[in-house]
Amino acid sequence: MIKVIQSKDNRIFKACQKLQQKKYRDREGLYLIEGPNLIGEAPAADIEYIVISEERQSDYGEYLSEDRPVYLMAEQLFRRIAQTETSQGIAAAVKRRSWSWEQLSKLCGPGKNLVVLDRLQDPGNIGTIIRTAEGAGYSAVVAVKGTADIFSPKTIRAAAGTVFRIPIVQVGDNRELKALTDRLGKRLVVTSLFSDNYYFDTDISADTALVIGNEGSGVSEELAEMAHIRIKIPMEGRLESLNASVAAGILMYEMQRCRRAGKSSK
Repeated sequence: MIKVIQSKDNRIFKACQKLQQKKYRDREGLYLIEGPNLIGEAPAADIEYIVISEERQSDYGEYLSEDRPVYLMAEQLFRRIAQTETSQGIAAAVKRRSWSWEQLSKLCGPGKNLVVLDRLQDPGNIGTIIRTAEGAGYSAVVAVKGTADIFSPKTIRAAAGTVFRIPIVQVGDNRELKALTDRLGKRLVVTSLFSDNYYFDTDISADTALVIGNEGSGVSEELAEMAHIRIKIPMEGRLESLNASVAAGILMYEMQRCRRAGKSSK
């Protein structure tokens, strides 16, 4: 039986409103996604429940006959939980996946690469890097404490479904990051304006943990000192740096180029 939500006092409506805030997403281990495309990509087992605007129920009849919980919500209430101005009238609460060491070590074994987010703040950059990581064949994303919430609505939209498929691991500090990458057998690679090595003259094709630093301050000094390899992207004109997601894309696809060429860059 499909339940219809008409009151702002309804527990599902209240739960959806709370999931707009990071502290509740963290506490509940849930986050909201919106739109049929994202919901279609989410693993069915991870979807806690689906909410459909009462005015749009005819568009999503296929969901109304499913066994998982589905709620119809009055349009005026749905607008208050919608994450976009032009909502498509359907949203879902999804469980955040956790990864055991056994799963992570298998997925990130010899030859695999990781990308590390060092205190990035822009949701668009974060989501784009996560999406690019999948396209470039990276095996996991590691977020250092201080990085903006990966499960915020803007980041989820920018990542375009990749969060359902690629492991996302959060670490408390740089030492925890170093312990994780050492255990996985990965070299920490950072970008530095003071490096003498260009990225295309350095072998970053395998077993690397590529660190993308904060948009304003770059990679933290402590993390730079821990790095095994420092590289830079050549810059012309008066620019000192590129957008974080652009730089990440260049470096991640260098690994892809080397592999497709059948050799490491030297």
